[in-house]
Amino acid sequence: YKQAVLWALLREVDAGRVQPGERFTVTRQNQSLGSYPFDGSDVRALSERMIHNSDNTATDILHRRAGLGAVQDVADRLGLCRTRLILPTKAWWVAQSGLSATFNGSGRWTGVRGEEQRRIAALIDQDAQKYRADYVQRKLNDYFDHRRDDALDAQVYNLSTPYEFGTLVAQEFLRPDLSEASRRWQREVMGTGFGKSALTITRQGRVRYVGAKGGNGWQLLTYSGYVETTD
Repeated sequence: YKQAVLWALLREVDAGRVQPGERFTVTRQNQSLGSYPFDGSDVRALSERMIHNSDNTATDILHRRAGLGAVQDVADRLGLCRTRLILPTKAWWVAQSGLSATFNGSGRWTGVRGEEQRRIAALIDQDAQKYRADYVQRKLNDYFDHRRDDALDAQVYNLSTPYEFGTLVAQEFLRPDLSEASRRWQREVMGTGFGKSALTITRQGRVRYVGAKGGNGWQLLTYSGYVETTD
């Protein structure tokens, strides 16, 4: 999900709708789960924290700045009809823990697409920004400890299928349709992701480039990316 946010963000930079030098303040509304040892950071710095540190607050700030629909458009333009990328992290956690009146009252969320999906997603995100991150964390801990529901998780998380996500990552690295400067930014930031040292060591100099994103939480480990060999 976070590498898709980076891709969508760089498209907005190329279109002139986002300026790399823009700076952001962490607030009660935009703070997500996890620590955030930054404030007043610019777009480039937040993009680095998003990938290298898997920072949720940096991700949410950039996702909202690019636009909820802009990130979903990464999948929609590729025809990936089973891929959902539209909710910032805090929004899906608020929905998961039962705090979003919009999500609780919408029986259409899981199957909705297009403009209606964007409308409901914006309302869920508005709900999310009403709560302090530490309060959401306590509610989530209770959810995972006492009432976890796999079906609910599938409804609220951004998600994809192996085929569709593999397609997205391949397009992201091979045919991203970005300017030369944004392409360089993308590869440099993705190159800071988790796992590069292990791949370069085990492949004994045959790896030219690794762009990857790793993350973990609640006994889950995620790792995805792209490897380019010397041949």
